Amino acid sequence: MSSERIATKFNGWASLLVLILIILVSVGGIIGGAVLSGVGGALAVIGIVLIVLGGISGLITLLCLLGGFFRLEPNEGMVLLLLGNYKGTAKDAGFWWVNPLYTKKKLSLRSRSVDGEKLKVNDKRGNPVEISAVIVWKIVDTAQATFDVDNYLQYVMVQAESALRHLATSYAYDNTEGEELSLRSSITEVSEALGKEIQERVQAAGVLIEEARINHLAYAPEIASAMLQRQQAEAIIAARQKIVDGAVGMVQMALTRLKDDGVLELDEERKANMVSNLMVVLCADNAPQPIINAGSLY
Repeated sequence: MSSERIATKFNGWASLLVLILIILVSVGGIIGGAVLSGVGGALAVIGIVLIVLGGISGLITLLCLLGGFFRLEPNEGMVLLLLGNYKGTAKDAGFWWVNPLYTKKKLSLRSRSVDGEKLKVNDKRGNPVEISAVIVWKIVDTAQATFDVDNYLQYVMVQAESALRHLATSYAYDNTEGEELSLRSSITEVSEALGKEIQERVQAAGVLIEEARINHLAYAPEIASAMLQRQQAEAIIAARQKIVDGAVGMVQMALTRLKDDGVLELDEERKANMVSNLMVVLCADNAPQPIINAGSLY
């Protein structure tokens, strides 16, 4: 694996001042040569030589030294290469100058947010589900991002999709059968597991996963209706169970109060009738309709 190192660079403004001085010296040589060439004799030859040297040096200075200037904004990096050899990375914001023969490649070190496409996969029980995730990441090692992978953007996207598919097959959509974790009820834990798995997969690209979270989760359309009915049935069963538990407690309390307060003595048959009537009243979906006995007590 490649390893990032800091490149040697020079202040761009100081280098620009040196460039201007060199150009002024070249221009002065041309002017001096022109003056001497008009005198005649040996001085004319010296003047011509000064003109040629001044012109050549000025042209070379402009062509070479100007190519070494570059600027960096905050959270940007410049990878520098010389004839295929990695010379380092500049990360400090500002105006800089390096060897004009360096090949420069700028990379953004800012955080990036990727909203993945909806994927259709099977969960742990084999039910088809639709799932997608949002991933926040950034480059932390410019050498790895440049030299260890062919295209770090595509690499991150492919590895994130692969990790999301693997995650969806590792958990059930819902914990209806007693699982501790599920995609729907354990979003925080599942998102943390997704972030760790993606980080392991993109480590070679010098990328840091700052956040990964599930932003869409649903059953596939072909089973959504059946699963909705199943969820509704489970909700009804749970509600009925709670109602029955409450009704049993109320019946027990009523019988105990009647006995302790001596309001009414009931034999087993009458207790059974009373329990039956109370359970019907307390567990019924609709309000009960009372029937008034206008005859005897029994």
